[in-house]
Amino acid sequence: MTVSTAIARLNAADPDFARHLDHLLSWESVSDDAVNQRVLDIIMAVRERGDAALVEFTQRFDGVDAKSIDDLILNRERLELALTRITPAQREALETAANRVRMYHERQKQDSWQYTEADGTVLGQKVTPLDRAGLYVPGGKASYPSSVLMNAIPAKVAGVAEVVMVVPTPRGEVNELVLAAACIAGVDRVFTVGGAQAVAALAYGTESVPQVDKIVGPGNIYVATAKRHVFGQVGIDMIAGPSEILVVCDGQTDPDWIAMDLFSQAEHDEDAQAILVSPDAAFLDRVAASIDKLMPTMERAEIIEKSINGRGALIQVRDMQQAMDVANRIAPEHLELSVADPQAWLPHIRHAGAIFMGRHTSEALGDYCAGPNHVLPTSGTARFSSPLGVYDFQKRSSIIFCSEQGASELGHTASVLARGESLTAHARSAEYRILTQEKGN
Repeated sequence: MTVSTAIARLNAADPDFARHLDHLLSWESVSDDAVNQRVLDIIMAVRERGDAALVEFTQRFDGVDAKSIDDLILNRERLELALTRITPAQREALETAANRVRMYHERQKQDSWQYTEADGTVLGQKVTPLDRAGLYVPGGKASYPSSVLMNAIPAKVAGVAEVVMVVPTPRGEVNELVLAAACIAGVDRVFTVGGAQAVAALAYGTESVPQVDKIVGPGNIYVATAKRHVFGQVGIDMIAGPSEILVVCDGQTDPDWIAMDLFSQAEHDEDAQAILVSPDAAFLDRVAASIDKLMPTMERAEIIEKSINGRGALIQVRDMQQAMDVANRIAPEHLELSVADPQAWLPHIRHAGAIFMGRHTSEALGDYCAGPNHVLPTSGTARFSSPLGVYDFQKRSSIIFCSEQGASELGHTASVLARGESLTAHARSAEYRILTQEKGN
């Protein structure tokens, strides 16, 4: 295979740098009218015909010879069987990763709290897990057991009573690693359906698929479009864009390591983005040479080459402080600080989904087994979004209990503000609770 790499070279000192960077970063997941209408039709069919529509779409889109919905349900025993069908090394790796993910997310749990004011008024917050969560998992050869762990375990740690997984099995192809991961993560029910029809089933429920409160997990353009349409009926995690990595390096890390770190995201997708920022121009040259040297050795060389040439870049900056400024401008999904003292630069980072500290911390460790979640904000949304976590599967209710004295005192304030808004019923409702002796004063 002949692979030619021509990764873009940018310099932050160039007058047009900002414009070139904006062009490099621009990406939008646009559903054309045909996709959008097809998804709307599928959602409506599932709402109207339930299980029958699921069976029909699964036959048509996935090539599965399903006679009824019963053929699309996997019970707990089938998940446990998957554990026996994977290799001992695979099972040990899944269990190790699951334990680390669980330990990390246990620290994210939020508890209810209350405090009492001097007059006896009690204020607080009640934290409650969602009743049911839906997990979408891509199926077939391009399936990711690690995503099962990352999505299901935080839900279970949060206390979600039931996690329902949907996973397509194109042409009947079942991925035993995915099912084994579901077993280890504590998934309660599995339906072998995918696409927009699976999202619709989770959002609205069918005779067999229970309606969930929130849908999480990655998918193709049809899945993403369906998630957009059902948002509001249910919660969703995010509409994720292509995977991305930004490496900030001081020039002292092995260039082969950095090239492979860039490849680790580029191999996901032709639209994935891999960027290296360094103040050392000679180091950028060495990494470019490593890219050319290592590219022909990669199994997914064609995908990597398209990603690197289409959306990748080597960016030269004035110094490390400017590297931090560029990193914050990009707000990457994954940020590697491959520098001598990453802790010193951490306070300078304001926007990143996950920050990998030091030369030995490859992004790949975070994808699988470090512990923090690998479901991260993409396309600059790290400016206002966070990784998936336990908090995504909990909701908060405010607690307000007013003592007689507290209701009386607060009633005066509420009355003034309500009448200022011309909401008389609000004002009088509060005024009824003002103590008689205060009314007369």
